[in-house]
Amino acid sequence: MSVRDNLGIPLEYAGHGHAGAEVDDILRDIGLDAKAHLRPGRLTQIEMRKLELARAMAARPKLLISDEAMAGLSHAEVDDILAILFRLNAAGITIIMIEHIMRAVMRFSERIVVLDAGERIAEGTPDEVVRNPAVERAYLGE
Repeated sequence: MSVRDNLGIPLEYAGHGHAGAEVDDILRDIGLDAKAHLRPGRLTQIEMRKLELARAMAARPKLLISDEAMAGLSHAEVDDILAILFRLNAAGITIIMIEHIMRAVMRFSERIVVLDAGERIAEGTPDEVVRNPAVERAYLGE
């Protein structure tokens, strides 16, 4: 199954059929149009993350939960994924980001909820959370 075929599944599931033009648009938007003919196993790690986001886009979600989408990526690759998430958000998709790369979290988030051992210890804007003493104790030590 090719990268292109992978987008047909969520399109069909969401009731949009296997619209070739829509697949092409998504692949171009995500930066995978030149890789459309490849099997996903031949993609790099960043390309696989982009394919995951492309599959989500094909389903036309209102809400996207991004769970560690940037784990293991380089600084530049994190910026690539953030750019895609910003575009999705600007298109009206609400995004819940579960992430340990704080640079990405602080740059992307409007509101942050911080957990420590499964307990909520802080909630607010990035500026509020970063100055919260409970967050400092949990993540920076005393």
